[in-house]
Amino acid sequence: MELTELCFAGVARQAHAVRSGEVTARDLIAEHLRRIERIDPRLNAFRLVFAEQALDEAERADERRSAGEDLPLLGVPIAVKEDIALAGLPTTKGTNAARTPQPADSAIVTRLRAAGAVIIGRTRMPELGLWPFTESSWAGPTRNPWSLTHSPGGSSGGSAAAVAAGLAAAAIGTDGAGSIRIPSAVTGLFGLKPQRGRVSLSPEPQVWGGLVVAGPITRTVLDWALVADEIHGAVPGDAHVAHPPRMSFTQAARTDPGRLRIGVSLRPWGPGIAIADEVRDVVQDTAALLTDLGHDVVRLDPPMRDVTASTQFAVRYLHNAYLARTGMEFPDLVEPRTRAAAELGRRLPRGAVRWAAKDDVALTAYANRVFASIDVLLTPALTRPPIRVGEWDGRNVVTALLAAAHYTTFLPLWNIVGNPAASVPAGRTSAGLPLAVQLVGRQHDECTLLSVSAQLERARPWADRIPSGLDHAN
Repeated sequence: MELTELCFAGVARQAHAVRSGEVTARDLIAEHLRRIERIDPRLNAFRLVFAEQALDEAERADERRSAGEDLPLLGVPIAVKEDIALAGLPTTKGTNAARTPQPADSAIVTRLRAAGAVIIGRTRMPELGLWPFTESSWAGPTRNPWSLTHSPGGSSGGSAAAVAAGLAAAAIGTDGAGSIRIPSAVTGLFGLKPQRGRVSLSPEPQVWGGLVVAGPITRTVLDWALVADEIHGAVPGDAHVAHPPRMSFTQAARTDPGRLRIGVSLRPWGPGIAIADEVRDVVQDTAALLTDLGHDVVRLDPPMRDVTASTQFAVRYLHNAYLARTGMEFPDLVEPRTRAAAELGRRLPRGAVRWAAKDDVALTAYANRVFASIDVLLTPALTRPPIRVGEWDGRNVVTALLAAAHYTTFLPLWNIVGNPAASVPAGRTSAGLPLAVQLVGRQHDECTLLSVSAQLERARPWADRIPSGLDHAN
């Protein structure tokens, strides 16, 4: 396998190539760095590239292999989003408002390094993770490898763009209202938001009041499982702890799911939200495929207390935007759009903020009633095909937030209640852009989602498709 081809082969294949001696870790990392140097000026996926450090780590990986060590991710290049702590660097969160270096790596990065992974760079996000696109006035837009005029989503847009373009084998993202699932959906990747508490966010005990979780973005289901097996688990001080999985994630990805009862819902989380025909079609096509695979697929549109719950989420979102801005070292350095969202949060009455945060337990019980009759819920990932770079630039902050809420309507509920939820590639638009569906599982049950997602991947492979033109365009 040529090195360029190996860059698109994903975690499992790259780990095998290094382990077997097919390629040295140094050559693998050097090829990724060459690709980043050549391609990323057009994509803008990385905020920082750790070229010298990554090559040093790769040489150490080769020495470890020569000494007989066998680590799961030895020599594999992985990128991390810029809201994840790295020793010696400020945690920038898409801003220029942080300057103090972190004293130590986050638990996630510590675990990646322990598994032998090479941290190749830090990926971009919109300021404070507020948007389903990755753009800012000072950093410019991050672009989708499938179409440079389209967004790779957000807020983990840089992470997804890097993996889709073959600039990293996998990347770590975070998800507080869809921020792993959105970019995975629009770049043709697999992104599973884990159960709340599955992956430690240390040094933070929790982020955004428990809405945010972290997890991999990968080319394949097995790749996700291999990385997640290495980074999951709580540490002392975590605010949330997930129940132990019933098997390793790698085993789940290799296990047939058996016959499942799968509910299909096309009901948006709120009134008056349109779903594009191409989105509706891929959900129905996936439902038909699941039926062909032997599952019991039923139409199910459970009421999810739409207006009340979505209003509560909007209040929490704006309040958290305010807290996030005021928590930065230099809050005046954020861009006007971020400042405007934070100002809306500052103006919220305290009673409204308390009201918005009080019903998580009741809503969690209410939303999970659906799993009394089904094993997995199938919905759209997004309500329309990928948005264009700068598409909402002319809107004021309120209309932009409403557009974002309509675009992502099927996603935030599962951040509030904590269930695992995956974005699974499911075809293309007429223009060739990726489309996806969302699969939601019972609480603490990533394993079923991995098994059924892998089954879909076997029936309808997606990872062999790579963006054309990146290696040849000027």
